Amino acid sequence: MKSLWVVLGFGLLLAAAAPEDTRQAERRGAMVRNQIVSRGLTDPATLRVMGLVKRHLFVPETAAADAYEDRPLPIGYGQTISQPYIVAYMTALLQLRKEHRVLEIGTGSGYQAAILAELVQKVFTVEIIPGLGNKARERLAGLGYRNVEVRIADGYDGWAEQGPFDAIVVTAASEHIPPPLIRQLKDGGRMVIPVGSPFLVQTLTLVTKRGGEIRTTQLMPVRFVPFRRGP
Repeated sequence: MKSLWVVLGFGLLLAAAAPEDTRQAERRGAMVRNQIVSRGLTDPATLRVMGLVKRHLFVPETAAADAYEDRPLPIGYGQTISQPYIVAYMTALLQLRKEHRVLEIGTGSGYQAAILAELVQKVFTVEIIPGLGNKARERLAGLGYRNVEVRIADGYDGWAEQGPFDAIVVTAASEHIPPPLIRQLKDGGRMVIPVGSPFLVQTLTLVTKRGGEIRTTQLMPVRFVPFRRGP
């Protein structure tokens, strides 16, 4: 019932919005209902932030008209912004709480970082492509996300000096789970990562750590851009 009220609540926000904001809010509401709730995802916090964050501001202007479509979109440098449902699904899997500190590998346009920032205390996000990372940093700051730090680096190594993390999300496909990320995952923490060969169908994998024991659960087939490494 809570998730239903979250979805219906979009209508209450529209009356006071400017015409363009109203149109975009309606598109976000339709995205949440038709792409996320319809697939069975009902976590209220995830639905709320998916309806709140302005996805059209995280894609190139040439793709803004398609920002709320049910598919990934190119963002330059051979990278993409993930399909809305996949962003929501991965976010819900992390079981986030407000006090959490989260590591993201693969900042891209900053959209997933913004979603996370609405839910947790602090987000640390690593991007290997300077052109993407620097633009995402500017975009996130301009939108008022003061609890996000962006680092330009090889995400395979994580961000050890800021760890351990309550949750880790990886937005590029790796052929294996990087050991540094496992080490930086807090006991009791959760990691979501696509695992598999580049340019083929991969498996979205949930990694949990408890009492030093690492468990992996294969969830669903996905297709992500390859995990890029530094020189």
